[in-house]
Amino acid sequence: MKENRVRRIWRDGGVAYGAWLSIPNAFTAEIIARQGFDWVCIDMQHGWADYPSALEMIAAIWTTDAAPFVRVPWNEQGIIGRTLDAGAMGVIVPMVNSRAEAMAAVNACKYHPAGQRSYGPTRAAMLAGEDYFDRANQETLCIPMIETATALENLDEILTVPGVDAVYVGPADFSITLGLPPALDHEEPLFQNAIRRIADGCRKHGVTPGIHATASLAPRRREIGYRMITVSADVSALSSGAESDLGKAREGE
Repeated sequence: MKENRVRRIWRDGGVAYGAWLSIPNAFTAEIIARQGFDWVCIDMQHGWADYPSALEMIAAIWTTDAAPFVRVPWNEQGIIGRTLDAGAMGVIVPMVNSRAEAMAAVNACKYHPAGQRSYGPTRAAMLAGEDYFDRANQETLCIPMIETATALENLDEILTVPGVDAVYVGPADFSITLGLPPALDHEEPLFQNAIRRIADGCRKHGVTPGIHATASLAPRRREIGYRMITVSADVSALSSGAESDLGKAREGE
């Protein structure tokens, strides 16, 4: 089975940088994935990809060096299993607020005895190799999202669930539950202390901390210990690139 480069980066103590896909198109997914990102995530929760489009986007990402990740719509065993069977190398699971919910995510992601994933990786085995079953639990990543004040309260319980490879902070929902407007960052100590607490908890329990960010925020997140950082997205890259081109064309008019 092809090695998950993200797991290798983490094992070597590095930071894995990723991009976020909301546009349900295999060609744009491949374009983004070919830019050198360590992982590229298809967003099935707030993006517009359904399962058929995600299936083709995963296959397109597999033609590159980036690892294909998917954020599933919810913590539900059926869609998690189908996503992995399609070839996802990592599954980001939204709104995990308790140990029981983290265990449910692991059970959906991992084969027995680590979990209860049902066997049938037809597409995944075609993409990853005939030894897929032997190495799937090791190479595929279960990544619950920490994005509420409740999850923060239960952080240690979530991080000690066997099979949780990383957690991923959703700053917008996290902000809302802390009584702040939705945003990727806040200067308020309440927010800054919370994201530091998550990074410190991950370090304590040997779990990789991840967070949704931007290229400009990445150094600050890296400095406090985050090792899975989103730095770009298809929608923002497309709009900013087009805006920049138009602005340059109009210079001097």
